[in-house]
Amino acid sequence: MRTTALALGILLLATAVGCAETRQQQASADADGGYTAPASIYSVMDPTSLVYTDVAAGAAPSDNPWRLTGFLFHPIGVALDYGLNRPIYKLTSQMPYLFGYTTEDSMLDSQRR
Repeated sequence: MRTTALALGILLLATAVGCAETRQQQASADADGGYTAPASIYSVMDPTSLVYTDVAAGAAPSDNPWRLTGFLFHPIGVALDYGLNRPIYKLTSQMPYLFGYTTEDSMLDSQRR
């Protein structure tokens, strides 16, 4: 339990330090008078902003580092889904009383792509 808590603490600290870096850079740029106008006056979360601005231009140059990790591990997750998860669902659907396979499980399994 201590190891898990320590690992989680290190992970949260590393993420917080990564986020604080851009604030520090922004504060130093503001102090120097080097104001850089945003790419757009529209919020990136606004659906009409895609029409009026280039969202990538408004993104931070050092994007979230976990995004790359997600891209790298996605094929592994898909392989585990097809190689392990789906066969287990298929096996349990053959004997629902033995494994506790419910109609909700059947519905979720049928909605897979």
